[in-house]
Amino acid sequence: MAKKNKEKPVEEKEYPISPDAKAAEPQIPPEVKEKLEKIKVKLDNFKDELVKKFDKYIVGIELLPPPKPEPGEEKEAKDLEKEIHLLILIDDSDSKKMSKEELRTKLTAIIEDMAKKVDEQLKPNTMLLSELKEMCCDGRYEILQLIAMGAIIFDRGMLYAIKAAEIHKTMAIKKFEKYIISYVAAGSLFRGDSNPHDIDVYVIVDDTDVKRMSRAELKDKLRAIIQGMGFDAGRIAGVKAQFHVQTYILTDFWDSVKDANPVIFTFLRDGVPLYDRGVFMPWKLLLQMGRIKPSPEAIDMNMEIGERLLERIKQKLLGVVGEDIYYAALNPAQAALMLYGIPPPTPKETVRLMEEVFVKKEKILEKKYVDILEKIRKTYKDIEHNKVKEISGKEIDDLLKDMEDYLKRIKQLFAEIEKKSEKESVIGMYDACIAVTKDALGEDEFNVNKAEELFKKKLVDAGKLPDKFLKILSEVIGAKKDYEAGKITRHEIEKVNKEARIFIKSLIEFIQRTKRIELERTRIRFKYGKKVGEVIIFEDSAFLIEDITKKEEIHKAKIVDGRLKSVEKSSLQEMEQSLEKAKIPEQVTIRNSLFIDLKEIVGEEVEILPFY
Repeated sequence: MAKKNKEKPVEEKEYPISPDAKAAEPQIPPEVKEKLEKIKVKLDNFKDELVKKFDKYIVGIELLPPPKPEPGEEKEAKDLEKEIHLLILIDDSDSKKMSKEELRTKLTAIIEDMAKKVDEQLKPNTMLLSELKEMCCDGRYEILQLIAMGAIIFDRGMLYAIKAAEIHKTMAIKKFEKYIISYVAAGSLFRGDSNPHDIDVYVIVDDTDVKRMSRAELKDKLRAIIQGMGFDAGRIAGVKAQFHVQTYILTDFWDSVKDANPVIFTFLRDGVPLYDRGVFMPWKLLLQMGRIKPSPEAIDMNMEIGERLLERIKQKLLGVVGEDIYYAALNPAQAALMLYGIPPPTPKETVRLMEEVFVKKEKILEKKYVDILEKIRKTYKDIEHNKVKEISGKEIDDLLKDMEDYLKRIKQLFAEIEKKSEKESVIGMYDACIAVTKDALGEDEFNVNKAEELFKKKLVDAGKLPDKFLKILSEVIGAKKDYEAGKITRHEIEKVNKEARIFIKSLIEFIQRTKRIELERTRIRFKYGKKVGEVIIFEDSAFLIEDITKKEEIHKAKIVDGRLKSVEKSSLQEMEQSLEKAKIPEQVTIRNSLFIDLKEIVGEEVEILPFY
């Protein structure tokens, strides 16, 4: 008997921590580790009782290294070593009934009394979260180092976050030395959220004397290195929270302050420096004093941003209908007609054929679904012709409800078409696949016998479509031959039909995408005065839109020796008809003569714009 292969469990890949990260890790003193082991049961009892009594306020509890004796008090060093020093971090962010000092005094007295009952050597040091922030703002960072070296007994996330930030800060300063001018904690870490899910830190780097590379290159390199350090620091500290590092170069940061960037103002207001060389705190204090104010230009700019974003939202809503919903309704309808045996129809023909074939002739589709398709197409055209400039969320919801019902019914229609003529559908599918293949190849004189050869050469070998579509085309052609020879089974018909539908749908999308790309090559946008116009160039003719926001003034011109000749008024309808029939040139070259012709037409100097 053959031996069965036992599947090995997938092992998670562990990436080594860099030596710099290991070197930056604050080491817990051996005496602290030893003390923790001896009194672990007592500390656990004290912690459980304390958290139970003050669950709302306790942020974290940590065993600290023994304090160093003051000069001249060496005799008391042994007594100090016996003491068990604890840091009790208290959240006072929502203290309203009493002052922070009253809260601290009251809690300290109760906590000290609870500690004595557990062990006389327990020495709790109660610290408010606001006090910790003030110490950091005053440049007293020793407490952060103590927290990093201590042994955490209980934590809601704050102490581990500080430990991770200390490791990361040490790595960054060691790597970049004098260039790190501020290392600031923000977000939930010091905002008063006692259970931070994210660790947000900001590193400001001095770039004023960098000469060997561009500021953009410097920013990218710094961001990659410092973010990598953040990943290592989080792993060393053992934090589950996401470690987010934002890196700013000083010149960009200063520009953001001048431009009244809301993110930077929030950062200045709420951020707490874990390291600062006299840059962040002066800005923070100036902001608190009301001395940093947005300029009139910054106010205008932010107002304009709001208006532009609102306009963009409206355009996106229009785009949902003008692109997604329209093609979501149109493509399945075209596929249904092709499954029936009709060559790929145009969008305008699709609505008419859906009614003529499936509603009137075959009587297998209710007219209301054709009405839904027509309604969606009309909305799309109204948007395209600028008749509808805004659309509400409710209108989109209504269209989506109709779409769900419509698509469900079209799926049923597919099944009914297949059921109505199983074997005959092979011929129809073959014709549809050949028709869509011809369109995809763009061949005017198409030789059916060479369909596979042309498909492979022009589409597969050219890297435009994957090889699987050539296999499907070969299967469809082979199925037709088997059908004519009476050798095909029902199972084989279903298999070929399924693959052919994928083939047709994919090639339709390919044709539409290719058409859009080709059309983009022919468009040239230009600016004159405050208006933006557009020229669409074909092989022997061109259309000119004087203002793309209105699409009212449209001209048609002949192209003779690269010049725009016989310019006459045209219409949007004539232009659309030409888009479907006109030949698209392989390459559009912008010559000086084009500037001259456009200037004569619009009466002003023109500037060619990049097209996005």
